[in-house]
Amino acid sequence: MPQLRFTVRSAVPPTHLRSRIHAPFAHLPGEGDIGMVMSSALDVRVAESRAAYRAFHADWEARVANEARLLRELGADMVLSNVGYLPLAGAQRAGIPNAALCSLNWFDIYQHYCRHYCGDDAIAAQIHACYANADAFLRATPGMAMETLPNLVPVAPIAAVGNNRRNELDHHLQLTPNEKLVLVSLGGIASRLPIERWPRIDGVRWLVQQDWRVEHPDAIALESLPMNFGDLLASSDALLCKPGYGSFAEAACSGVPVLYVSRADWPESPALIAWLQQYGLCREISREVLEQGNFAGALRKICDIPRPKPVIPQGAGQVADWLAERLTR
Repeated sequence: MPQLRFTVRSAVPPTHLRSRIHAPFAHLPGEGDIGMVMSSALDVRVAESRAAYRAFHADWEARVANEARLLRELGADMVLSNVGYLPLAGAQRAGIPNAALCSLNWFDIYQHYCRHYCGDDAIAAQIHACYANADAFLRATPGMAMETLPNLVPVAPIAAVGNNRRNELDHHLQLTPNEKLVLVSLGGIASRLPIERWPRIDGVRWLVQQDWRVEHPDAIALESLPMNFGDLLASSDALLCKPGYGSFAEAACSGVPVLYVSRADWPESPALIAWLQQYGLCREISREVLEQGNFAGALRKICDIPRPKPVIPQGAGQVADWLAERLTR
């Protein structure tokens, strides 16, 4: 559909968006949700999150009206949200077709952390209505059950799968055939690990993001390497991460083993972990073990197990077909 015009509304920098979205688009800065206020990649600040939601919903009707006006001015024919609920509410107010796409929704997350607090039911109801009244909630696999949504449309895994370029990487870094590369990623949250305190593990090198400024003899900055993140993941011996959709799906679709830190309070985690245990290769480590770097044994074991057959990510095509069918009506 070459006639399509895309506008991406996001607080994410356009340079990062263009590294993932390989089609022309206009960038509109902004956010359609709060998510949860985090103090790190693993820690939710519940009180601050509640306060942020209460402020966001204090003038809810005006927010929805403004959103509807913006969408009309853009001339939008469809709104696809991952997974802010305000754009959905604005589209519904403006009579514009709309759908959500994600492995989670903020109604279930908000309910999990805030349902015991007096006065939060009205906010939860407003969030739920945005999702439930969409034309569909395209729930990516793996994902939360979302049993309260009547419009759920499950789709297959979605992942940007890179190419295994390990031979190039070994040559570039002058690695021996027995050396292991472990990609360390916390999924885009502004947080870092105390890798400086990790003991050295013979034959293991760590791929870490440059802005962590890690001073460890075995650490290598991702940005210093001549390939993108997807290719680096597909070329790694293991991924070290927290439970998160992108990390788990892309690792499983690249056939890369995963060591993940436990995150028991995050309600999406059980669905992600159960799926990766079935279709990928993973082992859990504690937060204490992660911070101290004492996981050499777990890493060796998971690297010695034969890799599973990579998962085929067919979800993007399914979503594209769903959108195309509605846009051509």
